[in-house]
Amino acid sequence: MKDMNRLTYGRTSVYNLNYHLIWGTKYRNKVLKGHVEAVFREQVREIANKYGFTVAHMEIGKDDHVHMLVSAPPKLSVTNIMRWLKGITAYQMFRQCPELQTSYWKKQGRHLWSPSYYVESIGAVNEKAVAKYIDDQREKEK
Repeated sequence: MKDMNRLTYGRTSVYNLNYHLIWGTKYRNKVLKGHVEAVFREQVREIANKYGFTVAHMEIGKDDHVHMLVSAPPKLSVTNIMRWLKGITAYQMFRQCPELQTSYWKKQGRHLWSPSYYVESIGAVNEKAVAKYIDDQREKEK
């Protein structure tokens, strides 16, 4: 029997679309800590609210990459979600975090994120396992 709590009801659809997203910083620079991490987390919350998807779990691994479990309606493509997350966070973080200038010194053409990312669709069975994996990222580093 299906767990009805997992379903999201839209105007014309019922869905349960979840994605495990992973992406890293350019050159794997370990900059996602302290103030930079706080700004990043706040920006992600704002982006998710603005564009209509939810971030169920988010963790930063080794200060150089991000793991996220995202639930999105069918009208949003993964490509757009990643474009918003990487583009807007990079723009805002370069504006709000002057400490990034030591790692990313170029003024023109600088990039915070690596151009690639990993995405995996998550079914109802794997969702708890992936959520635990994301939540345990900081513990694995110790």
